[in-house]
Amino acid sequence: MTKVPVYNPDGSKKGEIQLPKAFSAHLRPDLVHKAVRVAQSNRRQAYGAGLMSGAMHSTKGAGKGKGMARVPRIQGSGSAALAPPTVGVRRAHPPEARRVWTEKINDKERKGAIRAGLAATTHRDLVAARGHRIGEKQTVPVVVADAFENVGKTADALTAFEKLGLLDDLTRADEGKHIRAGIGKLRGRRYKSPTSLLVVAAKKDKLARGAGNLPGVDVCTPKELNAELLAPGGVAGRLAVFTESALKALEGY
Repeated sequence: MTKVPVYNPDGSKKGEIQLPKAFSAHLRPDLVHKAVRVAQSNRRQAYGAGLMSGAMHSTKGAGKGKGMARVPRIQGSGSAALAPPTVGVRRAHPPEARRVWTEKINDKERKGAIRAGLAATTHRDLVAARGHRIGEKQTVPVVVADAFENVGKTADALTAFEKLGLLDDLTRADEGKHIRAGIGKLRGRRYKSPTSLLVVAAKKDKLARGAGNLPGVDVCTPKELNAELLAPGGVAGRLAVFTESALKALEGY
């Protein structure tokens, strides 16, 4: 098991702590990707076309021997309608709201994906490959004293992250916010922002108000940890910050 330094919120070194056994698990990118896909699928909202979309016409077949295609035509105009190959009518196989998007995953696989995600936070190469900005002497994951859980203001949280050497990654997330390049910009998801720090604290009430407002930062408790928080998009190696109490809560995981 690996030992990592423990820092005070002011950046000074407090001591060392041994990482729990879960941080030494095997890296399983296949399990991580599966767990994230399942989580995203279970959040998906069903959608589909109306049963009568493109079919609300008064039509009649022209019949044969008329020198024209035998497709239904709108009465009184001669325009083709109702049949899928024609213009402006229903689709042949539209999406249906009855489709079930949910997926299942074994409990052992789900927990294995979380352990693999925790183990990936200890590898500098994986953290850097995700795009996180870390200093040459920065240890990962970053462990902070429990006093950090009492930071309830965004300005104080920003100062603490600066003292811990994590400001560059927050700046990356802030500067990386951009307008989505697709039709989704018209559907309530106009902006995309890079993912930054994951803060895991035993008590997150105050810390969520302080650090939760920073761009790309997620705050959770050990019980709320999942593969999607540890590996956004299915790619493991997120830059994580743990408090001492949060690490102790992961001892038996």
